[in-house]
Amino acid sequence: MSHHQLDVRKLTNRRVKEPDGEREPVDLRLAVGAMAAWAAVIWGLGRSASTAAIGAAVAVVLTVLLLGTGRRCPRLLPVAFAACCVVLVLPPLSARLHRARDGELARMARSRVQVTAELRVTGDPRPLAAHGTSGSPRSAIDAKLLAVVVAGHRTTVAGSVLVLGPSDAWRGILPGQRVRLDATLQPPLKDNLLTATLSARTDPELLGRPPWWQRAAGEVRSGLQRASAGLPVLARGLLPGLVDGDTSQLDPVLANRFRVAGLTHLTAVSGTNCSILIGAVALVLRRMKASPRTIAVLGGVVLVGFVVIARPSPSVLRAALMAAIALTALASGRQRGAVPVLAASVLGLLLWQPSLAVDLGFTLSVAATAALMLIAPGWADALARRGVPTGLAEPLAVAAAAHLTTVPIIAGISGRISLVAIPANLLAEPVVAAATVLGVLAAVTSVLCLPLGALLAQLAGWPCRWLVWVAEYFGSLPGASLPWPSGVPGGLLLMALSVGTALACRHSGVRVLFAVGVAVGVLVQIPGRAVVVAWPPHGWVIVACDIGQGDALVLNAGGGSAVVVDAGPDPVAVDRCLHELGVTRVPLLVLSHSHLDHVGGLSGVLHEREVGRVLTSPLSEPVTGHRLVLNVLATRGLRLEQVSAGATLDAGGVHLDVLGPRQLFHGTRSDPNNSSVVMRAAIGGTRVLLPGDAELEAQDDLLASGVDLRADILKVPHHGSAYSDPAFLQAVHARLALVSVGLGNDYGHPSPLLIAELARLGVPTRRTDQDGDIAVVRDGSRLVPVVHSTRTGNARGPPSSGRAHCLWPHQA
Repeated sequence: MSHHQLDVRKLTNRRVKEPDGEREPVDLRLAVGAMAAWAAVIWGLGRSASTAAIGAAVAVVLTVLLLGTGRRCPRLLPVAFAACCVVLVLPPLSARLHRARDGELARMARSRVQVTAELRVTGDPRPLAAHGTSGSPRSAIDAKLLAVVVAGHRTTVAGSVLVLGPSDAWRGILPGQRVRLDATLQPPLKDNLLTATLSARTDPELLGRPPWWQRAAGEVRSGLQRASAGLPVLARGLLPGLVDGDTSQLDPVLANRFRVAGLTHLTAVSGTNCSILIGAVALVLRRMKASPRTIAVLGGVVLVGFVVIARPSPSVLRAALMAAIALTALASGRQRGAVPVLAASVLGLLLWQPSLAVDLGFTLSVAATAALMLIAPGWADALARRGVPTGLAEPLAVAAAAHLTTVPIIAGISGRISLVAIPANLLAEPVVAAATVLGVLAAVTSVLCLPLGALLAQLAGWPCRWLVWVAEYFGSLPGASLPWPSGVPGGLLLMALSVGTALACRHSGVRVLFAVGVAVGVLVQIPGRAVVVAWPPHGWVIVACDIGQGDALVLNAGGGSAVVVDAGPDPVAVDRCLHELGVTRVPLLVLSHSHLDHVGGLSGVLHEREVGRVLTSPLSEPVTGHRLVLNVLATRGLRLEQVSAGATLDAGGVHLDVLGPRQLFHGTRSDPNNSSVVMRAAIGGTRVLLPGDAELEAQDDLLASGVDLRADILKVPHHGSAYSDPAFLQAVHARLALVSVGLGNDYGHPSPLLIAELARLGVPTRRTDQDGDIAVVRDGSRLVPVVHSTRTGNARGPPSSGRAHCLWPHQA
């Protein structure tokens, strides 16, 4: 249930009732206007500035005509009001579109000129996926451009820009900081209101200091990280995300578990955080006999401080405004005004940042908040009338109402429907308040007294452990989510089905049938999925994991343990593969070299698994990948060892002979590739050659050494690139070749020349880009590949059924 929860009744501690006991009618007039304005902004964002201006003029004329006609036909007045709201948002949108697309800065960006730019940073750096296998990690930074220097001439300009630069150079730079750097101006990639993108050519030079409140917020955020240092790895990364939205240390696999379980709103600042914090303040002030207005004012002060600490990004401001709705209702003493306040907030936010109209988080926030105001109270009362305890009826109604309104949006975007979101949220909700309040106290006190902050962080760690368990359990269940048509048609279809189901369930007989159907579906879908898939196949020897463009090989060491060779580029993908194979222990992990497509997923291998030794090549290049490995291992208390030719290794039923590197290569096309760890594994009589990304120089060196390269299975070097020696391929005498490669990769892997050479040698070839996970089973003298369709998302399209298929047979 990826949404922002905000239960207004819990903050005001009263129900929305008229004196005669009937529920107050909800004023939807401003809500209709806000929806019309929202639709107009979405329309305008895809048009030119002049077209948006014409749309605004049409809306003005329509408003005047409807107001004049409304005197005779009052039914047209709501339509006139909606048109007036459109007039409110379209003219400023037109002006911003003109400035972003037709201004001087936009013209410079289209010319891709090199400039010295002066900027004011407006957000924290966001890490990006590195481009290329050896590129350094990069980040995207939101900023406001203040001035540019072109050919020695300084020009004052203004506009929202996105800066792309190396992560290390921008680490620790706070919002509000002014910087200077050399960059290349480029047109924006997607955002219609973004003036330009700056590709940094130098590191940022700091100009002055950030505002004092940003420095204070930075101290609080870093203080919470220091206070959380003694927690387990997963809880340590989760707590800052709960408190201030800092997910820099959040385990990527755990983040994916939260997403699948419908708990994403807990891993970032949302309406839940704001309402819990304000609710705690309100509870204390009520005990002190404070008036509602005093509670609202002091709650607003706390909310402003929280926004500064959590960073005033659009997502945080959305959450704060949703919480401010509750404060407004509390100050006025009337919750009937909550819906108009929500609508007014939507209008204000669309005026302030029109791009929010197409922002997923904004849509989810508004939809969930509206559901909690309009639907949840009635459902909670209905459950209470049927004998459901109030303590269960309210959270169940909240979870169900928010899920009902947000699931069509999520399904339209992701093409998936979570089956476990409601039970996962019911189990998570009781501890969220404790974790948030204790975490906020730990963050604030850590600045004044770190030992006290660490103690509070330890207390907050216990509810975080529970949240981790809930996410791990529900997020890893087979069949926890179902595929659904994506896009607008899929979202509208699910919305129609949801509304129809909700209306039909007003009848008791339909409710019973629906409940039985849901129970049977979940009980069959989730437990039965693992049985139907029949993966992994019995007696598997090796699995080439489908992890995209990279390598991740798993050798069966028996009893839930495995030797893992390389970790691929993505922690989530490699964890999925190991989880589905039932691997809980990795006595030996070998990283053939430090390119990111072999080590980027390292945290996924380590996720909730017992790992023994970690080995790699003697060449510590590229530096970025090697540093990543050292940092990830340090958080788990593991150390990295180097291995070279001549070593022998044993782990369970796996024996490994290290054949290379016999020397460290320098000056070749790719020194890290040629210095890869090359091994031959023996598993129950089956021999597997694992050459990493060894290219021509390394292969020729192995051939010249006279080492025995014969093997039953060949993991094709370097994802099937053309840099392989036919003599090397022939020397292996393989009966089956496995190519670990990503679909639609930019490198042209695998090379048609290499595939043709393997075919000439009579070696059957299986590819992860076409087959998914590939397991090899030894059946007597035969090698039987069994393929397993996966859902890695590496341009494969919608997730498949996950079934396993045998490809028979390959004779000895």
